[in-house]
Amino acid sequence: MAQFSKDSVEKVLEATDIVDLIGSYIQVKKAGSTFRANCPFHHEKTPSFYITPSTQRFHCFGCGKDGDAISFIRDYENLPFMDAVRKLASRAGVHFVEEASDPQADQARRMRGRLLDIHREATAFFHEQLMKNPAAAHARNYMKSRGFGAEMAVRWSIGWMPDDPRVFLDWARAKKFSGRELADSGIAKQKDEQNPKAGLFVRFQDRLMFPIRDERNGDVIAFSARQLRENKNSGKYINSPETALFKKSRVFFGLDRAKKPILTEKAALLCEGQIDAICCHEVGIAHAIATCGTACTREHARILKRYTSNVVICYDADKAGLAATEKAYRELVPEGLAVRVVDMPAGDDPDSFLKTHGEQAFRDLLANAKEFFDFKLAHAKASGLFDSATERAAALNNCAELLSLISDFGVQDNQLNIVAVHLQTSTASLREAIARAKSQPKRNYSEKPVLDTTHVEPTRLHRIVAVLCHLALSSGPAQRFLGEQFETLHEANRWVEGIPLLENILGAAPDPASSAAVNSFISGLSEADRLALVQETMALDGVTVDGLQSAELALSHLSGTVLQRRDAAVKAELKQPGLKPERMMELLHEAKEISSLLRGINQRSEFDDELPASTWKAKTPAWKKWSDRVNKT
Repeated sequence: MAQFSKDSVEKVLEATDIVDLIGSYIQVKKAGSTFRANCPFHHEKTPSFYITPSTQRFHCFGCGKDGDAISFIRDYENLPFMDAVRKLASRAGVHFVEEASDPQADQARRMRGRLLDIHREATAFFHEQLMKNPAAAHARNYMKSRGFGAEMAVRWSIGWMPDDPRVFLDWARAKKFSGRELADSGIAKQKDEQNPKAGLFVRFQDRLMFPIRDERNGDVIAFSARQLRENKNSGKYINSPETALFKKSRVFFGLDRAKKPILTEKAALLCEGQIDAICCHEVGIAHAIATCGTACTREHARILKRYTSNVVICYDADKAGLAATEKAYRELVPEGLAVRVVDMPAGDDPDSFLKTHGEQAFRDLLANAKEFFDFKLAHAKASGLFDSATERAAALNNCAELLSLISDFGVQDNQLNIVAVHLQTSTASLREAIARAKSQPKRNYSEKPVLDTTHVEPTRLHRIVAVLCHLALSSGPAQRFLGEQFETLHEANRWVEGIPLLENILGAAPDPASSAAVNSFISGLSEADRLALVQETMALDGVTVDGLQSAELALSHLSGTVLQRRDAAVKAELKQPGLKPERMMELLHEAKEISSLLRGINQRSEFDDELPASTWKAKTPAWKKWSDRVNKT
């Protein structure tokens, strides 16, 4: 089959004026810098169909139709893409030779179309299960407990994956989706890659299913699945793995809906999770978006730059949330985005705050969002981090490094003044520190350095977290697996030390196969983090293990440690005098739940069948070294 080259299509579009084209089909009227008309794709009395000459695109705010000149011809005349291009080329007098098709490109297009079909059909199936299946009663009850009604589930196409994987697999078989296609979609995976006959494992079981959509046209490209029954071997949220459709470092949850509101608000509201973003949209705060199971990346920043120059970060007000805020700043600012931060009350996120205090109180918080350095340094001061000259000097160097990321000198000067006031230093001293930060040579950490710990205390790092850090820097499969456990690790931060450093590693994702990439990443860390990595993980160097298997086991150990510490905290609070009856009942319920989970830690499960505890025993000196290191906690 013939096809058009990209250059040929661009020539057709360049030779076509979209206002003239659409005006030849329907009546259009000038409205400022744009043109408007009654939409030809749905019945309406008030014009909501706009044509923008500067971008050569049309958009209907009534039915959502959007596109360029080719899209208009294709949809208006119900033509295939190539026929629409030919018609426009003839109209514009553009002549070109059609090229022979590329079989690989054709196959890729067909595969993409098939994956989109699976996601679209699966979204409808999951939604029907949630709304109608008697077995999903607990899922509907959970949604009601969070204040989410059926209307909200319909608006966001939320669904439920049955606990029994055969229900989904039987449906997929009836729809004639192959096992290979299901595995390529990420909804399922082959139990044994070497033996296709071994069958499929469905990734999401007994979970609420939140569709993740493409920003351009709203197609479902992945899912985020929320756990309904706590399972220590699995994260609260699990996202689809990366596929031909879904690259999580380039996708925002809700951006397909938030594009126009972001333009209207002249800012994007960046939340930590999709529930927070949904809750914002439900009360009319429609410029809210969230990343999909990963920290903010440079690719995310470039996408946002298409729509706005301002980002308002609204993360949880805990230690991990503060670390994630700084990580996001480091990615957003080099792309020319200005960053402000919502100062959330301790213990709140947008969801809980909206339910407790209401929409207007939340809007007031947004209106009072602080400049990044105002927010960062106010929190540092409140935490007692400026109580000594040494601490203020460390803060100055850290801020200088962050200021050096700002490319606009006018903006940098403004922020520099804010920092100087907080740190009670001169702007000249800060400028010198910024110059040093920019000129600092990259250090080589391929050799184990002799560490000077006289002036800097290493970051506190729980031994299990140290193991996870080592795995994230030494094993690609382990790094990818841990990168999908963002919510689980984020929650663990309250109970174990060192999670922000692990999240930093997973957010940057240096290639473990490249020593240069790993060393470059380590050289960019603070001295305290570098000391912690070298001191705590040095004993693990040279130990050969299965990275993915070890990461799963270490994460299981981490979950057990979190449960034990939660149990101790609950019991300590129960001993406090003057507890209100409602709080006492909550604590007793939590203690009972934790006790049940702790009893199940040593029981064999489906996870344990695949990864028996004996794996951790000293089968070799290397395994003993690894096992001893983790089990010293």
